[in-house]
Amino acid sequence: MKTPDTPANEKERLKTLRSTDILDTDPEERFDRLTRMAQRVFGVSIALVSLVDENRQWFKSKAGLDACETGRDISFCGHAILGNDIFIIEDALEDERFADNPLVTGEPKIRFYAGAPLRYLDGNKLGTLCIIDQKPRTMQEEDCTMLRDLAEMAEGELSAIQLATIDDLTKISNRRGFISLAQNSINLCARQGTPVSMVFLDLDKFKPINDQFGHAEGDHALVMFAELMRKSFRDSDVFARIGGDEFVVLLTNTEKDHAAEIVARFRGQVEAYSAKAKRGYDLCFSDGIVSMLPDQDSLVDDLLREADVLMYEKKLDNPQPVKMAKQA
Repeated sequence: MKTPDTPANEKERLKTLRSTDILDTDPEERFDRLTRMAQRVFGVSIALVSLVDENRQWFKSKAGLDACETGRDISFCGHAILGNDIFIIEDALEDERFADNPLVTGEPKIRFYAGAPLRYLDGNKLGTLCIIDQKPRTMQEEDCTMLRDLAEMAEGELSAIQLATIDDLTKISNRRGFISLAQNSINLCARQGTPVSMVFLDLDKFKPINDQFGHAEGDHALVMFAELMRKSFRDSDVFARIGGDEFVVLLTNTEKDHAAEIVARFRGQVEAYSAKAKRGYDLCFSDGIVSMLPDQDSLVDDLLREADVLMYEKKLDNPQPVKMAKQA
C-alpha cells in the first residue's frame, strides 16, 4: 500500500481548509443533493464530498456509506488532491498502490474510485467529489465531464460558505466569520488553560476622509488598514472588519500586557504606512483590550461587547486629531 504524498503547499492548504469552518459540521442538503445525484447518474454504490484534513479524510456528504471519516494514510482522496484532474482507479485489486489497502481488502471493499479535486477560492485543493464502486469500472470522457461538472458545483457551494463569512471590501473575515472562528479559538484556549485577549479597533475621524477625499478613498483606507492587520498579526490570531470602520482581533495565548505591546507595535506600523503613503491624511485608531482566562462558558459576544465599551471610553477620554491636507 502506498500512503499519499504530502502536497508541497500543505501548510497553506490546511490553513485554508480550517478557515472555512466546515469540518465536523452537520450534513447540508446542498452537498447531499450532489452526492445523491452522483450516485444516481453513475450508478455507483458510494458518492462522497470528502475533505482531506491533516490526519484524516472527513465526509461532508456521503451517499451509500455509514462512516464519517477514515485515516488520511489509507485514503484514495489523499492521492486525488495531488493532481489537477480526476484521479481514477479502475480496479484497486490490480493496482499495487491499493491492492492491500484496508478500504479495499475490508469494508467498503473499494474496487473502483474516481475523485475530482475540489479547489477553493485561493486555488488550494481541499478534498474531492468522488464516486466509488465495489466492482471494476472504466470512465468514458463524457463520464469525466459529468464528474467535473458536479465537482464545480461542489466548489461553488464551498465558495458560498466563504463568501458568507468574508467582508466584500477588505477580503478579511466579516462579523459572522469572526464570531465562528473566534469562538472556536476561545474554546480551544479554555481546554488548554491559556489566556485570550480581545482587541476592538475603531478608526478615528474616518468620516472626514470620506467627506474630503470621497468614498473611493475611504474604501482604500479600509482596505489598507485590513492589509496592515493581515501583515502584522500572527497566523493564530483571528481578525475581522465587523462593520463600517470597526475592526477586531482575538489574540490567543496572550495576556493583557502582551496584547497592549502588540497593539502598540501595530500602531507604529499604521503610522509608518501613513507617513510613507502621503495620501493627505493619517490613519489612526482607538482601541479597547479585554483579557481573560476563558472557560467552556465563555462567549465571544461577551468579550466583544466589553472591548467595545472600553474602546469608546478611551476614545472619549483621549480624542485623536487626524491631519488632513487640503485638496487643491
